Amino acid sequence: MKAPRRQAVKILRRPLDGVLLLDKALGLSSNRALQAARSLYRAEKAGHTGTLDPLATGLLPLCFGEATKFSGELLNADKRYVATVQLGVTTDTADAEGAVLESRPVEVVRSDVEAALAAFVGEIEQVPPMYSALKRDGKPLYAYARAGIEVERAPRRIHIHESRLLDGGDDLSHGRFVFEVRCSKGTYVRTLAADIGDRLGCGAHLAALRRTGIGELDVADAHSLAALEVLTGEARDALLLPPDSLLDGLAEVRLDIADATRLRHGQAVRWSAEEGSRLRVFDPEHRFIGVCRQAADGWLQPQRLVAGP
Repeated sequence: MKAPRRQAVKILRRPLDGVLLLDKALGLSSNRALQAARSLYRAEKAGHTGTLDPLATGLLPLCFGEATKFSGELLNADKRYVATVQLGVTTDTADAEGAVLESRPVEVVRSDVEAALAAFVGEIEQVPPMYSALKRDGKPLYAYARAGIEVERAPRRIHIHESRLLDGGDDLSHGRFVFEVRCSKGTYVRTLAADIGDRLGCGAHLAALRRTGIGELDVADAHSLAALEVLTGEARDALLLPPDSLLDGLAEVRLDIADATRLRHGQAVRWSAEEGSRLRVFDPEHRFIGVCRQAADGWLQPQRLVAGP
């Protein structure tokens, strides 16, 4: 006799607005992390602000409800990482998940590594890796790579703002070092690791990666799924940041009641600010209304508004 089929437990979702700074664990995809957090919070709507590879740990801001309207705000923000590089071994993915292509002896000292890091600071050109989600003719590059096909990739301009070897973070006797990097959007840290290895003459791959910051957001303020699981629902909710926390780079505007009401109905209001500037707008009680753009004719034009109170 067959055992009765277990009924799937339906999660009762709720409207919830806010931003969760998640400290993503190793081996977890960004989407799996998002769905796990969404289930914990029982949120009706959720999204992330850009993916983080399963190999990487660290900061992954997640958006719930009205905050999802601003999830794209961080795509252009600078990122900060702590990266572990293994010298002497190259892989087909430029990271620890790939197949080994070549092993070479490592004969470098700390000053060699510091000089190599310094050589990549500033505006540089970087060729995107084959194992990436960038598309060619509607097909991601990793699909070509898995089929054994290598296609030509045009180099892209990126900016490395800062790159430094961490004190105590090198074990060159085993061909490893750890460095911190602050870089522009579009930077592939595993490609940077491989390029550093080429410059040192021994090859290299990215052994581990931790994202420590995005814009003004810092992993020190983030929470792991394991830590969230043991909290009460009320305590978890208290960790959420407001939807406008993704907009710290925008100046604030506070409207009076009449203009706030007009704006909530999608109407432009009179305001004086730098032409073309984007502003985050609040009502007299400092409730967030949304993002507007200052037009040349003196009107504040609504761009993206949240649901009213």
